[in-house]
Amino acid sequence: MVDLEMDAGLAVVTINRPHARNAIAPATMDQLEKAIDAAAEARALVVTGAGDRAFVSGGDLEELAALRTEEQAAEMARRMRGICDRLAAFPGPVIAALNGHALGGGAEVAVAADIRIAAEDIRIGFNQVSLAIMPAWGGAERLARLVGPGRALMLAGAGTVIDAPSAERIGLVDKVFPRGEFDKGWRAVARSLASAPAGAIKRVVGGVEPEEAIAAFARLWVTDEHWRAADRVMNRAK
Repeated sequence: MVDLEMDAGLAVVTINRPHARNAIAPATMDQLEKAIDAAAEARALVVTGAGDRAFVSGGDLEELAALRTEEQAAEMARRMRGICDRLAAFPGPVIAALNGHALGGGAEVAVAADIRIAAEDIRIGFNQVSLAIMPAWGGAERLARLVGPGRALMLAGAGTVIDAPSAERIGLVDKVFPRGEFDKGWRAVARSLASAPAGAIKRVVGGVEPEEAIAAFARLWVTDEHWRAADRVMNRAK
């Protein structure tokens, strides 16, 4: 099951399969696609997991064991990579709230987000090599962009699983909260991004020509939201 919560411009997508450590099954892919469709108008999107044991533990091996040919394996990988690509291309900021361990495919879902916020007691790792396979949902490429090709090869090639503080030190995780502050912390960050022109900033941070950045600024300048905020600041200064 995948749950969707909408609240004042913020969409929260929760992979709710705690009995399977929130592993991704074919039906989960269907539900993720529908949730992303339903969240299309949100200004920010959060992806998280149910419970506190797992964010996403990877693919659901019991269900995916039915895939026995190269063609079937390729089709599954292509489909889930497409979902991760949709998360990465979402117009507003996407936050992976790592409520539990993010392993294998779960780490791939995490790096499809723009921002990763983790509870301090979680672990993250691209450990697909333990199954004699490799990341196939775009995670290896995204990991390399985050931490560099050499470090990505060491992590994914050896299947190393690291803790949240270590992940933060190398730039794989952006913010770590103590477990008792995690839910409040990620929601505060998400709400701040949902109430700001963060979508335009996301596009500029991703790399655009100077004139495109200027045009994005100018479009925001003439909005009613900008002038209401400016009036509040000017009135405070009087």
